[in-house]
Amino acid sequence: KSAPSGKPDGRHAFPLEPRVQGRFACIATAETLLRNASPSFAARFALRVSSVPDRAVLRRQLRQRRRDLPAATRIAAAESLANRLLALPFLPASGLVAGYWAMDGEIGLHVFQLRLPPALTYCLPLLHPDESLRFAPWHPGDPLVTNRFGIPEPDIDPDAALPASEMAMLVLPLVGFDAQCNRLGMGGGWYDRSLSFRRDTSAPPWLVGAGFDVQRVEVLQHEAWDVPLDAVCSEAATHLAEQVA
Repeated sequence: KSAPSGKPDGRHAFPLEPRVQGRFACIATAETLLRNASPSFAARFALRVSSVPDRAVLRRQLRQRRRDLPAATRIAAAESLANRLLALPFLPASGLVAGYWAMDGEIGLHVFQLRLPPALTYCLPLLHPDESLRFAPWHPGDPLVTNRFGIPEPDIDPDAALPASEMAMLVLPLVGFDAQCNRLGMGGGWYDRSLSFRRDTSAPPWLVGAGFDVQRVEVLQHEAWDVPLDAVCSEAATHLAEQVA
């Protein structure tokens, strides 16, 4: 939830990007215009705005859905997710595969990591000072540190970590998704910035979203800064993007 100043708060808040900060200024300007507008214009404006899904509201709803899942459901879902990820038609034969440390009710990747073929090396993301994500190999028992968002990451110099372009495949956490492989993230833009090169190039790295089926929605509006995924896997289904299928 955003504080009145427009800055995020809470344990799991992420910093707002300049484009998001600018939207607060636009909203304030729009409110001023509407106060001076004719009733007919104000009504048409309100109808248009109400037809656009509010991403902040949707994020809160979907995050609560996944938090509400019982432990037994989570354990079974992690098993099913691992099976689906390992059955992807483009699963690399060798190389680096990036995952994530599950937080805030996210679906776990621990089963997937343990079942990876020996030729694939599991990596975790870490924050780099340039506001991008870097990646480093990690095995259970390797040292971790907690980053500024409270998320464990490999205890190495961020400059020594690898850029996303060095990965053969990345499994991305998500807040929401649709069957067309559109992804709704936390809103901080970390993956969109780190994977921006994939907007203009094809795989590799292959990009796969992972979430519970309760996080699926009918349609997610694709924004200009969103990086398209090649697939989304839940415990219930595998959705392949049109260019992959």
